[in-house]
Amino acid sequence: MKKIPNTDKKPILRRVSLLQPKSVTTAIVPLRPQEEKITSERGRLLVQIERINQMAGELEAAILELKAIANTLNTQRRYPVLNHEPSQNTCQYFAVSVPWVKRKPDESFILTTRKVDLFRAEREAALLAQQLRQQTKKRLASQGHGKTKNGAETETKPLFKKVLVNKS
Repeated sequence: MKKIPNTDKKPILRRVSLLQPKSVTTAIVPLRPQEEKITSERGRLLVQIERINQMAGELEAAILELKAIANTLNTQRRYPVLNHEPSQNTCQYFAVSVPWVKRKPDESFILTTRKVDLFRAEREAALLAQQLRQQTKKRLASQGHGKTKNGAETETKPLFKKVLVNKS
């Protein structure tokens, strides 16, 4: 005799309430993440920090380029070609900062801002000009060019007095 499987037996369906806990078929998740996951997440964090700081540098360069372009326009407007009236400055400048991520001594990080020094180039140029004037003045004094033909000292201070001043 051949056994016929019982097809009348169907699984019993129960109503499932959302409030009832569901059965868990997987193992309990460990409380500590795996070491390799921590390492990979730390790597991702460092890459993201590097990316933010690189973008901050690019943004700072773009801001300084904007200032250079505006200064060029201002200079060109001061010398009108076709009797145009000189206009006001193309750009006004206020304090500017870019996002920056710093590493603290305890190896944690802090997201902060870094000030963009819009007038550093002008200060450096003024300092360089002042140094060159002093060198020239010393060279002239050592060569005896500071005296006229009759031996009288000439006044060189008025020649070197003007210094580039930032009027912002």
